[in-house]
Amino acid sequence: MCGRSNFYFMTIKTFDAYSRLSIIEINRLANFLYEHSGEFRDSKRAIKKSLRYAVKDIAGLGGYVFTVEKQNEILGAVVVNKTGMDEYIPENILVYIAVNAKYRGHGIAKTLIDYTLKYCKGDITLYINKDNPVIRLFEEKGFKKRNIEMRLVR
Repeated sequence: MCGRSNFYFMTIKTFDAYSRLSIIEINRLANFLYEHSGEFRDSKRAIKKSLRYAVKDIAGLGGYVFTVEKQNEILGAVVVNKTGMDEYIPENILVYIAVNAKYRGHGIAKTLIDYTLKYCKGDITLYINKDNPVIRLFEEKGFKKRNIEMRLVR
């Protein structure tokens, strides 16, 4: 496990409709998010769709992808999609956040959340499993529990 001092050369990368992701990068990020989301993960297909939406590779309002990397290794990543519905639900939905398991506990998730809060304009929502321990981190950053999701799956 790396010490904190090894993180001095981390870079945060931002991708959106203007700084697009190649299909190779989309696959790389989807694999990372799938691997490091543990029991709370979605399918790789769903993850790829959110990435493609964020960089406007498919129709929609777009969004953002933020990564923390060191020497071309992804340490953490966030995917935010724009909703376009600021009058009645938040303008942004934080769809995915994951940190490489071997770098957890080093502030990477906090760095990603802080960067997301600075970069995204408007309100941000997220759906999180009630048993996910990262809830505390989001609460520390000002997120409030507000609604219960009810879903009809067909």
